Amino acid sequence: MPTFAYQAINEKGETLKGHIEAESADAAADLLAGRGVLPSRIQERSRGRQRRSFPALERWFSHIPTADLILFTKQFSTLFRAGVPMMSILDILAAQTENPRLERVITTMRQAIKEGAQLYEAFRQHPGVFSPLYCAMIHAGEVSGSLPKVMERLKYILEHEQKVRSDIRSAMFYPAFVLGLLVVAFVILLAFVLPKFVTILSRSGVALPLPTQIAMGIYQFMATYGALLLAAVLVAFLAAFFYLRTDQGRFTRDYMLIQSPIIGPVVVKSAMSRFSSIFSILQSSGIAILEAMTILSATIGNAAIAREFDRIRELLEEGRGIAAPLKKARYFTPMVVNMVAVGEESGNLDEMLQEVATHYDEELEYAIKKMTNALGPILIISLAVMVGFFAVAIFMPIADLTKMYH
Repeated sequence: MPTFAYQAINEKGETLKGHIEAESADAAADLLAGRGVLPSRIQERSRGRQRRSFPALERWFSHIPTADLILFTKQFSTLFRAGVPMMSILDILAAQTENPRLERVITTMRQAIKEGAQLYEAFRQHPGVFSPLYCAMIHAGEVSGSLPKVMERLKYILEHEQKVRSDIRSAMFYPAFVLGLLVVAFVILLAFVLPKFVTILSRSGVALPLPTQIAMGIYQFMATYGALLLAAVLVAFLAAFFYLRTDQGRFTRDYMLIQSPIIGPVVVKSAMSRFSSIFSILQSSGIAILEAMTILSATIGNAAIAREFDRIRELLEEGRGIAAPLKKARYFTPMVVNMVAVGEESGNLDEMLQEVATHYDEELEYAIKKMTNALGPILIISLAVMVGFFAVAIFMPIADLTKMYH
């Protein structure tokens, strides 16, 4: 379906700009008139910019960044607090956003609400954009009449998650860079440097030292079976890629990450921080504990820990409090369990959970630094050992050849 860029004037005399899908320019004008705005300019976008022929690729590449979602949430809350009608809010947000996919999502939501859907139902129609947590909190805010407060809490969660991901990415950049250097150095030494010495050394008659024999053995193996090995690696990569897209694959990956002595503490502390901050906000928003466990299972970000919420729900359905099931579940730290127990007894569970979230935010920063400090030297030493090994393998027989001719 074609997309039209439009400029229109609303009932307050404000100029709006945006894009709309319609069969024709006249149909676009009718749709805009149905929204209560008067179009002053409608122009079809060029085919090259529409990318309508590949919807799957468009969904893949038109990802909505967290920053755009944070801005959308903040603007939605501000407009709602100001008393702007819901349909006008969505019109304004669709006109202001610079993300084409988010614009289409907002336009679709407006149409759904116009046809009688509740606000949370309009959000729930776009699971690829709005998480189960986001939709549940919108529902809670809509039912309780505290939507602006809920939107502020959602903004906090999104900003918190973005900060944690940014910290982890920043911490992993240096180890990833060193690992890349390690791979590049290995390929260069094995594919370009070593072959130049293989012929000379094999004809020299010099007794080759063990490092040189090992290096030549590696080279000969790669020369003979390199293509087969590359094909095997590619097949293994594809198999792992598709396996990790299954529930069992994600569980295996996340379980192994938790068990890792270097990465494991970061994974657990990140999960505890996320659990505490999200559970705290769900509690303060009036969402039932059983529903909160379902939301946490979908948003915790670790398949191994998510499975524990199934066990927790079963125990909760038996009429127990939250602290006892948490104690029986795996991966939840004693501090989380004990603070939840205290909060449950005192009636201040959401406040206690927020304290735990703050604590684990600090612990996570320390764990990330510790992981980086551990990985960096290991990779640097590995790089030095590999380069040193090939240097010894090449220059030891050269030294022997020099002695023979002197």
